Amino acid sequence: MAVKFGRPLERKIGFVPAEADATEIQRNPLDLTVRMRRNRRAEWARRMVREHVLTTDNLIWPLFIRDGDNARTPVPSMPGVERLSVDQAVREAERAANLTIPCIALFPYTDPGLRDETGSEALNPDNLVCRAIRAIKKEVPDIGILCDVALDPFTSHGHDGLLRDGVILNDETVAVLVRQALVQAEAGCDIIAPSDMMDGRVGAIRKALDRNDFTDVSIMSYAAKYASAFYGPFRDAVGSSKTLTGDKRTYQMDPGNTDEALREVALDVEEGADMIMVKPGMPYLDIVQRVKETFAMPTFAYQVSGEYAMLMAAAQNNWLDGERAMMESLIAFKRAGCDGVLTYFAPRVAEKLKSSG
Repeated sequence: MAVKFGRPLERKIGFVPAEADATEIQRNPLDLTVRMRRNRRAEWARRMVREHVLTTDNLIWPLFIRDGDNARTPVPSMPGVERLSVDQAVREAERAANLTIPCIALFPYTDPGLRDETGSEALNPDNLVCRAIRAIKKEVPDIGILCDVALDPFTSHGHDGLLRDGVILNDETVAVLVRQALVQAEAGCDIIAPSDMMDGRVGAIRKALDRNDFTDVSIMSYAAKYASAFYGPFRDAVGSSKTLTGDKRTYQMDPGNTDEALREVALDVEEGADMIMVKPGMPYLDIVQRVKETFAMPTFAYQVSGEYAMLMAAAQNNWLDGERAMMESLIAFKRAGCDGVLTYFAPRVAEKLKSSG
């Protein structure tokens, strides 16, 4: 019993038993024509009026590739995620196909001995990514393969472009990215995804693909990629976190800007992008919504490594229901306007959707 200055509060307030209130409400119910809760009263009703539905068609599964045979190396900052040798990546591509995940995305962990100032290994037609593409296409020909075009997994300084005197060179980098894209297309990549944020790279890549008879190879542009703190675990996975010098704010977008994102997207669409990506994901759902409403283009978002790591850490500490948080986070992308999401949760989500019928 609550007490104030030694006297019970109920003497002044005069509590009314709940049963008395219920009886009064039964005699005089609210005069409501519209009761929103009617459509929520049963699972079948909730399903019938649901505005946005997540399916496996909305998933792209990022995979990290490493050298070796029959090898899997856990990424400590991303529980449940591993670097895979090419043969193991093939097995995961088969798993993706069986789960009806339409597309996988490949990211290499390049041996430090192969990294240099210019990222020359990116142009090697027998590099790790190209070997993985060919092996996967041989065994799982109907799975879509998306490949990142940027130099950061291959440079000794960890930047996405060529570095000279502390400055990232734009036009010189674009020339290298064009060659990287062609190498990937020749290996069998279906979607070229430039993530470097150099000006003019989408147009240059599109022209080069068309000139070399790769007119059917699509471009998913990382059009609005922000200089974010949420990329840390990814950089661990590809091995660039320890090599990165400085930051990427001279080419990735300022987190405070939204109109600039629309200008970036407009340029990439004009230059020939077939699909648009916003990165990171959940902290930038407002950008996703603006992009989709403005351009009506196929729009994707990347639920990046930091987002994944946060949800996994909270779930492992029993601070969140991991399964529910995973599904809720992904339906938020659909609600904002995404046609698909790159997510490390892809196989878990697909299994859950399959089991739920």
